[in-house]
Amino acid sequence: MTAPDAPLKRIDGYLPIEDHGLIGDGTTAALVGRDGGISWMCVPRFDSEPLFCGLLDHRHGGVFRVAPEPLVAARQYYLGDTAVLVTEMDGPEGRVRITDTLPLRAGADLSEDAPAGRGELLRHIEVLKGRVRLRIRVEPWGGARVAPHGPTLQIMPNRQPALELNLDTSLPLDSTDAVHELAAGARHHLLLSWGSHTHRFLARTPEQLVEATVDVWQRWMEHFHYHGPQEALVRRSAVTLKLMDYTATGAMIAAPTCCLPEAIGGPRNWDYRYAWIRDAAFSVSAIGHIGMGHEAAGFLGWALDAVDRSGGWPRVLYDVDGHLPQPEREEPGLEGYRRSGPVRWGNGAVEQRQHDVFGEILDCAYRWVNWGGTLDEHLWNRLRRLIDAAAEEWKKPDHGIWEVRTPGRPFTYSAAMCAVALDRGADLADSHGMPGNSKLWRVEAQEIREAILNDAWDPERQTLTEHLGRGGIDASLLALPWRGVISANHPKMVATTAAVVKRLGAGNGLLYRYLPDESPDGLAGDEGAFLLCSFWLVDNLADQGRLDEAMELYDSLCARTNTLGLLPEQIDPASGAFLGNFPQAFSHMGLISSGINLARAMERGREG
Repeated sequence: MTAPDAPLKRIDGYLPIEDHGLIGDGTTAALVGRDGGISWMCVPRFDSEPLFCGLLDHRHGGVFRVAPEPLVAARQYYLGDTAVLVTEMDGPEGRVRITDTLPLRAGADLSEDAPAGRGELLRHIEVLKGRVRLRIRVEPWGGARVAPHGPTLQIMPNRQPALELNLDTSLPLDSTDAVHELAAGARHHLLLSWGSHTHRFLARTPEQLVEATVDVWQRWMEHFHYHGPQEALVRRSAVTLKLMDYTATGAMIAAPTCCLPEAIGGPRNWDYRYAWIRDAAFSVSAIGHIGMGHEAAGFLGWALDAVDRSGGWPRVLYDVDGHLPQPEREEPGLEGYRRSGPVRWGNGAVEQRQHDVFGEILDCAYRWVNWGGTLDEHLWNRLRRLIDAAAEEWKKPDHGIWEVRTPGRPFTYSAAMCAVALDRGADLADSHGMPGNSKLWRVEAQEIREAILNDAWDPERQTLTEHLGRGGIDASLLALPWRGVISANHPKMVATTAAVVKRLGAGNGLLYRYLPDESPDGLAGDEGAFLLCSFWLVDNLADQGRLDEAMELYDSLCARTNTLGLLPEQIDPASGAFLGNFPQAFSHMGLISSGINLARAMERGREG
């Protein structure tokens, strides 16, 4: 974790991933570096072409930077329970504070599935002491034409000629690369707006925009309910997951970034700016348990509508509108973070079959109904098709939770989630008087459990394995108790927990997902340790009565957040550096869920 006031260090021309914070408005998001640079932002929405993507090519990707020259040291923090980010930077003779936000409409309700953003990026500048030589550079990827437009600058990106950008500023600015000498007490702003609606809102001061945005976030956090370990980080994780919610439809993206590598210099670089059924179901389940159940309703409606549009068969991922994204392709014009290419747009997993999606949707529906949602005949008919599909598909090969690019196999986790679909379907039918053979569904779910315990069990290695018919060891097996398929205290689950730690342990509580030499995935290169798997380990240890070990591991994982409380997808076990897309919904979902499980285990201990 970077110390708050540590000097900035670039590696191969790039800030470390952990030296960034996230801002967003429920439509798009941006990464703001400790160097005052916005090196990643897609406009107008998460999965649009990047406007700034210096994160993927520091020379050619473009950036929006506001920083002293030279920059000596910097620190970042959020304003309370919000996504308003403050970066304080020191020059040789002074200090400047930049408050960054994608402003929200005054009075907006983030619990509604409705756009809350204004289509604006605000950078508010305050010189706190001394004097600073402030460099302002606005360079879209691919360059842009710039022209005065009344009191603003009109910016016309070469790569996105249809995108209307206006830059309003209180500083005299006749170009998008300028230097200003400012003294203590100076206050200025830069307001970048996009779209044909850029003048429709009443003029507000920068302070009013920040105040209204803070108010919207803090009112949303009034729903938060959690009493357990690491409460401050659980609160931050709730805000971070909400930043991945596309509020117009209820979709939740896996991460706001694209192609941050799973190993430096390697080719495992993927576009995560889409809504995976699995990832979103995990996330809404986690935040539902801390008081944000309305997100579950929005996601469920989005997911079922998306399934309908794709012919009734659930696909692995969709764009935020519920449509299939464009085919995966490589971008030759960007070198990739620290020259880790290729950069890819789109994600080839959209063409895969992953049978766990049946259970993810049914589990989300089950939780939503238990939180007070209505199960009507129309919704039930849509869910019932998925229950019947789970009963038919669980034995068949698929590409699994880790989306291997080899021929499919009957993955254990996928079969287990089909059992979840059948169990949840039976529970919903019985409790709400819905038509369906719930007795048969329960029998079939039990058949799947027995198949897992028998066909996936390796008696020599004393562990469950990745697929029916055995195979390598897979850390997703640690999720089986969490999904209610096999008890954490079952002897075979206890043995599997030990085997996963022994075989997949990367040191200091970190775990690899699997070992590619034992579990071929069709991909070259290596990857880091996958954070979610370690949170699953926390859950198993807690449920097996090893509470001290579970708490120690949980605290160590929480200590891996950056100074802002953000987590990536993966960690480099050797250095502790962040790897993979960032921030990652999976990781923050794990932090929340494990905190909830530990709090429950602690309560059981007090009662016992």
